[in-house]
Amino acid sequence: MQMSERKVGGVTIIDLSGRLVAGDGLGRLTDKVTSLVFQGEKQIVLNVGELSYVDSAGLGEMISAHGVARKGGGTVKLANLGKRLKDLLVMTKLLNVFESHDTEAAAVASFSRT
Repeated sequence: MQMSERKVGGVTIIDLSGRLVAGDGLGRLTDKVTSLVFQGEKQIVLNVGELSYVDSAGLGEMISAHGVARKGGGTVKLANLGKRLKDLLVMTKLLNVFESHDTEAAAVASFSRT
């Protein structure tokens, strides 16, 4: 999995690409979110549009990152869910855990409404 970070207004975007799977740098996403929350960045969007595959360990990583943010007073939202990942989140009932948006712009804008 590749990961990069950028800012849009007061929101931190983490762009994820490749495969979020067991054995492929798992823990990096949670570490990144932990670091951001520690630095005071509380509004985080995971841009998952370029993820080609997510397995159960990858879902666990996303849940872990979400939990770390919440414990630190932050929020993680998802943007650019593809059909496969959206179906996976529906099947696992995790779509109720994550606030998701069709576009990055919608995810960023949602922080101004909260």
